[in-house]
Amino acid sequence: MRVMVIVKATKESETGVLPSTELLEAMGKFNEELVAAGVMLSGDGLKPSSAGARVTFSGDERIVTDGPFAETKELVAGYWVWKVDSMADAIAWVKKCPPPMEGESVIEIRPFYELEDFAEIDPTGELLENERKMREELEGK
Repeated sequence: MRVMVIVKATKESETGVLPSTELLEAMGKFNEELVAAGVMLSGDGLKPSSAGARVTFSGDERIVTDGPFAETKELVAGYWVWKVDSMADAIAWVKKCPPPMEGESVIEIRPFYELEDFAEIDPTGELLENERKMREELEGK
């Protein structure tokens, strides 16, 4: 199963405070362990929301709002995409993670939908086959 492991933002990360050298080294070692175990598929840190934008959809209208965004606890500061055997496996890996932020921090784990999850709404399998072809093309690049 694939999961997204989401590092929640903090007031400090939203001000653009970079992590300490020690934290970068600890995260680097943790990432090396994930890669060696075949768990990590990708991962990155995100700049503060002040560098971003949101697009709100309301019917045919698109409303663009430039960052920063107020609710820090709802923002994402970074992420990994992991391939694990189970949610319990993902939780065990997160428990090994160095604290991702100074002070209190939160990591959320969410499973991805897999193609098979949509089988009942695609009785012919055509949509799933198109998605498989697209994913194979992406993986080939």
